[in-house]
Parts: sequence; structure tokens; C-alpha cells
Amino acid sequence: MKDINIESFQIKQTIKLSEIPTTFDLQANKKKIEHALEDVCEDLADIQNTMYAHGKYAALICIQGMDTAGKDSLIREVFKELNARGVVVHSFKVPTELELNHDYLWRHYIALPARGKFGVFNRTHYENVLVTRVHPQYILGEKLPDVNSLEDVNEAFWERRFEQINNFEKHIAENGTIIFKFFLHLSKDEQKHRLLRRLAKPNKNWKFSPGDLDERKLWDDYQFCYEEAINKTSKSHAPWYAIPADDKPTARYLVARVLHDTLKRYTDIEPPELEPDVKANIDLYKKQLESE
Repeated sequence: MKDINIESFQIKQTIKLSEIPTTFDLQANKKKIEHALEDVCEDLADIQNTMYAHGKYAALICIQGMDTAGKDSLIREVFKELNARGVVVHSFKVPTELELNHDYLWRHYIALPARGKFGVFNRTHYENVLVTRVHPQYILGEKLPDVNSLEDVNEAFWERRFEQINNFEKHIAENGTIIFKFFLHLSKDEQKHRLLRRLAKPNKNWKFSPGDLDERKLWDDYQFCYEEAINKTSKSHAPWYAIPADDKPTARYLVARVLHDTLKRYTDIEPPELEPDVKANIDLYKKQLESE
């Protein structure tokens, strides 16, 4: 199986999505990739357990991608080996009335993981510069004091919003949250195949909505918005990773490797030391239990 360098998927300079491949050859068959994923996830579970005991860092995993990019199944397969009490998954939908009565980052802020835990955002705060940018009329529902018409949702508006997102991520990073942002980079052809599979399989029909076809017509608009968002917000403390997503097992393995290899670099994450008197009496406690 081909060795990888996770740095090659990190966005460190201005990119064009059209120039980034949606496939990656691991030089292995599906079964071998799945076994490799299991091994990485077992190690990742050990890291998460240590983080939980250590209690000083949280990990925020943000997953974005076009419809059918494989977000749900990736979350299921990458995190299934982890202790359920240490992982919280949030799937963000259309904002509720309560959420619209707060600023757009509020619902994401209150969902952030506590120290020691993994928080997984299935769709993220970036929807506020993606869907809302393709459909700017949604911004009017946010009740912003300086937005009275679509004319106010201009380039300056989006620049301010990118700055707000950068400030938000910088703040939480400086307070112990390790941020990962994954863009599942799917080709338009592969999306077509996946939509057709949903229609062809009765047990998958529920995943399809006619609105999916309307959004597909806006493919180029979404690609522009993703490209702009990634270029404006990929920072050393909150990097974006462009993950080739045309093959689901490969995408899952790459995401798991990024998480694993990055967290292994945090050499200060270790189990807490026992109190001296407890440590000194370990053998005594063993004898007490064994003599019962």
C-alpha cells in the first residue's frame, strides 16, 4: 500500500479546485484499504482516550462537501472505534427560529467539544459562506441590522464574514481546540453516478430529493464559493485539507491518517500522573483486591 504524506493534502497556498484531483491511488484494493483504516482508527481511539484523561485539548473535525460526497458514511467508519462518550457529532441543518435570533456562529459555538473530546461537525459554520452565498436571499432571514436588501449582501459583506470566521477559529485554537477542516473533493461525474444509484436502489430512495438536482445545476457557483472560502480561511492553526472523494474508502483512510498523524505530534498529550501516595501504594491495592 502506498505511503502518504498528509502535508500534501493540506492547503497552504492559494489553490484552484479545478486543478486538484478528486482521485488518489493508494495502490491497494478495497479490502486492504479498509483493513488499514481499521488499524489507524484503533490507534486514533487510543489517542482519544488519552486526550480524554489528559483533559487539556479538544479536537474539532469539520467536514464539508457537495451532496453525495460521503460525509455521513465517513463519520460512521472513521469514528466507530472511538469511545462514544468522547465523540459528539453535530449535523447542522437549516437554522431554526431560535438560531436565527442569535448571530450565525452561535449554534456552532455552543456545540464545540469540551476539553478531552472530539467534536465532529457534519456541515459546519462554513455553510454561512457557501449556501448563503449561492443563495444570498437566506441572509435576509438572519435579521442583521445593516442588511436591508440583497444589495447589502456584497463583496464587503463576505470579506467581513471570512474575517469573523477566522477570528472565531483563532480564538478557539488559542484556547486548546485542535481544528481540522476537510473538504471532500468530489467530481461532478461521480456525483451524477451516486445520485443515479440513490434512484436505482429502493432502500436509498429516501436520500434523494428533487432539490438535489436544482443544487447540482449550481455546481460551478458552489465550486467558486468553496474555493474562495478555502483560500480565505486555511490557516496554520485551522488548516483545510482537500481530500479526493471519488473513492469513499480512500477518502476515509486519508481523513483518519490526517487526524492520527497530526495528533501524534502533540507529545504533551499524556495520561495524568497519579497522586504520589496512590502511586506508592499500587501493590497494596492489588493485594487488597486479590485477597477478597
